[in-house]
Amino acid sequence: MIDAPAPVSIRRAWIAVAGMFALNGALFGIWASRVPAIADRHGLDHGALGLLLLFLAGGAVCSFPLAGRAADRFGAAATTRVLALVYPLGLILLPLMPGPVSLAGALFVFGALHGAMDVAMNGWGAEVERRYRRPVMSSFHALFSLGAGLGAFSGYVAAGTEMSILAHFATTAAVATVPAVLLARVSWASPRTASAAGSVFALPSGALLLVGVVAFCASLGEGAMADWSAVFLRDVTGADESTAALGYAAFSAAMVAVRLMGDVAIRWLGVAATARAGGICAAIGAALAVASPGAGAVLAGFALMGVGYATIMPLAFSRAANDPAIPQGRAIASVATLAYGGMLLGPPVIGLLAGMTSLQVSFGLLVGLALVVAGLAGALRRPV
Repeated sequence: MIDAPAPVSIRRAWIAVAGMFALNGALFGIWASRVPAIADRHGLDHGALGLLLLFLAGGAVCSFPLAGRAADRFGAAATTRVLALVYPLGLILLPLMPGPVSLAGALFVFGALHGAMDVAMNGWGAEVERRYRRPVMSSFHALFSLGAGLGAFSGYVAAGTEMSILAHFATTAAVATVPAVLLARVSWASPRTASAAGSVFALPSGALLLVGVVAFCASLGEGAMADWSAVFLRDVTGADESTAALGYAAFSAAMVAVRLMGDVAIRWLGVAATARAGGICAAIGAALAVASPGAGAVLAGFALMGVGYATIMPLAFSRAANDPAIPQGRAIASVATLAYGGMLLGPPVIGLLAGMTSLQVSFGLLVGLALVVAGLAGALRRPV
């Protein structure tokens, strides 16, 4: 039995979903901004930090099928609302851990909450987009990036004022709970079904395989920026902790600006040209960061990477949703598996490679992946 959405103002629904995206981004940005401080507290080198980040990735991957089943059974909106209230608790858990082993467990929980909310809120966003009858997903992703940037900026302020990690995370989590409660009041009823097919882990095939590769390459870069931008600035350029926290903020702010204008750019340039320009821009930004000795130039490179990656994921999901051979839900899930896989694998891959070589060499990998995005941009065109 399928339940129809309740008659609720579409504008209110957009605000609720946009707020959930912003909340999810903010909590992750808060964590990302204090990675150097947490690494220092536990005496972690690049390799050890990369291994620990695998637990964050593992928690998210394990949460995908559970979140998908919950969204099927209880509705994407209801699942999102519950997770929005629990997710801040996962953030507070991180600074309470006394050692690397317990931190690994906390990171698994934090990653699981982040990944589960990501799956659920994207489902809710797709429902709202269908009611709008025009693309709005890019605006939701823009709000995620805005939230991530604001979260990272809170790390800059906290580090500059020498606020402890626990005080920072507890304060921001408490503040985040207020909008979560308010947004949960929107009475949107998502479609529900007793079926809980494990399509979250489906892999793309045929023409969608190239779309999945593009999404994987772009999202790996996004994931790497989330957890390593601050460490890169501190360890490569010698920036202090407060300046290092601006790395992810610069990346996210640039991504927000471009995502807000993304629909206009696509109308002007077309899908393939927009994606190709994005891949080239991201490659230039990563190369600038690798080659520059100063923090200012590295920040500029990170901003260019944000500009380049901004439209890739919305275009990939849009292409999946319009595939003529595969049902929409299955197509989106298959591309999402590679996309989120790239985002989650990015941090540990960069860490492990940095442990064997250097951070500059590991970030050089992002140059090559961005060029792959540019080369496969035509795969994102919608079939005629």
